[in-house]
Amino acid sequence: MLRLLSTPRLLLAPALLAAVLLSACEASRRTRETANPDDGTATSEPTRRSERIDRKEQKETADLRIMDSPNRLVAAVVESKVQYKVPREILMQQFNRQFDDGTVVDKALVRPIQSKAKTKEKPVYYLVGMGLRNGMFRAMALPLELSTDNELYLSTTAERYMLEGRGCQMCYFNFEGDKITGTVCEDNSGGGTCTLTVVDNNTFFPPKR
Repeated sequence: MLRLLSTPRLLLAPALLAAVLLSACEASRRTRETANPDDGTATSEPTRRSERIDRKEQKETADLRIMDSPNRLVAAVVESKVQYKVPREILMQQFNRQFDDGTVVDKALVRPIQSKAKTKEKPVYYLVGMGLRNGMFRAMALPLELSTDNELYLSTTAERYMLEGRGCQMCYFNFEGDKITGTVCEDNSGGGTCTLTVVDNNTFFPPKR
């Protein structure tokens, strides 16, 4: 009798265990469905957080590129007119520092040069400073790079074209197309001369720290 009673108990135990497991699985499935409804709202927050992190990393990368970039924004071209992003007084100071020989620059400007052979193309822009050293005319021109959004940048690899006048009140740059190739004295009737010196790079703007 005891043996007959124990047999149903052994048979019922697996059945009860299976029922409990099925119930637990169903509850777990309902919990997951509640946490992750079909509208995707439960997963949208991690996605937005990931997007915010990506945007932050992109901004930090862009900031590092700006700091490491050898180019410095000088001006912008708006409706064919130059708008200075660096005050011209600061540009004059930088010219004085770049000459580093006692030259005092009292005029700084951005000048466009349009090649006659490239009238359909945009002009080349030069940053120009003019002044005196010991009463002698001095000038410097640095070519600027024009970006796709019409901003003008000075690269540390841009050449320095420097003029020095001797017995000449005013010297001018000579151009072939939009390239500086020489110089001429405004009035050399008194034997005045102008000389052109070209240096391959510049330190016009001190490096960022």
